[in-house]
Amino acid sequence: MKKTIGFIGCGNMAQAILGGILQAGIVDKRAVMTSAKSDTTRREVSKEFQVECTADNLAVAGFSDILFLSIKPDQYKEVISQVKGTVKEGAIVVTIAAGITLEWMEAQFGKSIKIVRTMPNTPSLVGEGMTAYCVNEQLTEKELDEVSIILRSFGKAERVEESLMDAIPAVSGSSPAYVFMFLEALADGAVLQGIPRNQAYELAAQAVLGAAKMVIETGKHPGELKDAVCSPGGATIEAVSALEKNGFRGAILSAMEACGSKSKSLGE
Repeated sequence: MKKTIGFIGCGNMAQAILGGILQAGIVDKRAVMTSAKSDTTRREVSKEFQVECTADNLAVAGFSDILFLSIKPDQYKEVISQVKGTVKEGAIVVTIAAGITLEWMEAQFGKSIKIVRTMPNTPSLVGEGMTAYCVNEQLTEKELDEVSIILRSFGKAERVEESLMDAIPAVSGSSPAYVFMFLEALADGAVLQGIPRNQAYELAAQAVLGAAKMVIETGKHPGELKDAVCSPGGATIEAVSALEKNGFRGAILSAMEACGSKSKSLGE
């Protein structure tokens, strides 16, 4: 891809995306520029990825054909105000923050600009990310393809309607946290029954990984796969019954509702 790519902000998520881009060979390292406030982050990024990492957001904005704003939602207004006059004509600006809408972005720039709104997740750090994205009407089909290639370099990506974007954090953006809690609980239960802690985490994590892979690769409904594990009168259906009695599904639905409401409020 003959594009220059920049990151304003280079924390964990930006580094995950950057790592995917470089590992996939989408662009040469010389075609990447990043910025970070912290001296430590700048040194670490430069050393690990061998790309330029500066404290100068304006330099990154002027360099980039595709510009990732890898900053917190409450920093967007200030950073856009700083760089909007320097962003290249025809550049694509990519957001990765909850609640930041396409319309709001266009208003901040005060002009027609190409914008991609994304919601990646932390498994991007290990190349297994799930990114939902939407775009405004300014992007060409070729540019859409280029964006898709980039987003799929660190996992999977799905284009969705913007009206659904506030629901994405609950189902894929934040849900790794729920899964980590589930894994921790499984491991605690295993330790309670005498299994060493390290083995407990290995057993639990591989079981969850395998279960997720079965859903993706078989295409079967999760309920069907669950039923196949539950023998009549067996231990698994006994466990499922206990989970239901303790509000397992209801707790997840409540968590997702809270997450969605909070995500929406971040952009208000």
